Amino acid sequence: MEEFVGLTPRETLKRVSASLGCSPTSAEVASYLDKHDKLRHLREKFLVPRIADLPPSDLSLVDGTKDCIYLVGNSLGLQPKMARKYLDEELEKWAKMGVHGHEKGLRPWAWAENTIENLMANIVGAKTEEVALMNGLTVNLHLLLLSFYKPTATRHKILLEDKAFPSDHVSKEQLVPGEETLRTEDILEVIEKEGDSIAVVMFSGVQYYTGQLFNMAAITEAGHRKGCYVGFDCAHAAGNVELRLHDWGVDFACWCSYKVNLTRNYNYDQIQLLLGWWGHDLNTRFQAKSELLSGVSGFRLSNQPILLICPLQASLEVFHMTSMQAIRRKSLLLTGYLEYLIQHYYSEDPNQPHKPHVRIITPLDPEQRGCQLSLCFSVPIRKIFEEIQKRGVTCDMREPSVLRITPVPLYNSFSDVHRFIETLGLALAAASH
Repeated sequence: MEEFVGLTPRETLKRVSASLGCSPTSAEVASYLDKHDKLRHLREKFLVPRIADLPPSDLSLVDGTKDCIYLVGNSLGLQPKMARKYLDEELEKWAKMGVHGHEKGLRPWAWAENTIENLMANIVGAKTEEVALMNGLTVNLHLLLLSFYKPTATRHKILLEDKAFPSDHVSKEQLVPGEETLRTEDILEVIEKEGDSIAVVMFSGVQYYTGQLFNMAAITEAGHRKGCYVGFDCAHAAGNVELRLHDWGVDFACWCSYKVNLTRNYNYDQIQLLLGWWGHDLNTRFQAKSELLSGVSGFRLSNQPILLICPLQASLEVFHMTSMQAIRRKSLLLTGYLEYLIQHYYSEDPNQPHKPHVRIITPLDPEQRGCQLSLCFSVPIRKIFEEIQKRGVTCDMREPSVLRITPVPLYNSFSDVHRFIETLGLALAAASH
């Protein structure tokens, strides 16, 4: 779709529809965009559930033989087809080799995570030696804040956004004032004003509730200028938007699947560290005096379960078939198409005050969001959620009043978005009655 580079999603839709002689809202536009989508082959690398297999589906309302409309990649992505193969390989190796699997086979268990860290590093814009696979998100946040939060009498605050993901609420926070989204200038103003008393700036990369993409480069620079450590929870940003954690000089980051990143090597006398045997050199781990690994590797506590590494490898290999630049390029158009259709069909109409309508709380500037749009409704959200799931749509609801709709460029199509818009209309009609 090189001919559309530099155009906004709205301009692209207008140009395509004009060439086809149809409305921008026509299904013909979705079919055209799918046909010219250079990432469309990647959908074949995933297993898409059938509508009939989804527990909430009502087969009296929808054709159960069709693929579901899966728009919840922000919560759990589709299963890569190679995941089962890799899992079966390791189960077979366990059956045949037993303990020897730690050092033998395609992915020796003792260092299997090391073989895919380069693939992960590419996705977040880090060096391979700056990335470690370990633990779960909340555990990693605790470990990182234990290391980087060193309160003093004058510098003791932690700055994070209001409505941060529950994992991030691990210590007292300085909340940034705001409504549904935050202005970058307001964040920077708080850092400039309060920075001398802030020990750690700890933000999301992409805000899980609103879908807002924060300006991580500007936040990092502002925090460092005031002497703060700066870290990010990139659970909703990694694989979603282009990250340059190394270039931005971010002190630490973690994200789902589950990784930790340090973009600088810190002396262990600078920061606190909980020691685990897996943070020591492989050649000395079983000795009485083992050598602690430098950098992020020293944060490892224990070996990673091979059955978790297998699906992660399968997922990262799909990412490696393209680039984050290409993924982001499609994402901007895909989510922009979703936004266009929602605004066209479901905006509030003063002339029809009783017509159900939808409000997008995610920033409308594409550079300030990832692939997610967070939607609020004029009718009870639980009813909308129930009706839309009955009709084969998989998304998620977040309290108090948001549906998160997330078309993922690796496997979602423009036709998925068009089908969703049609289904949303049926759900709104059902919910309003």
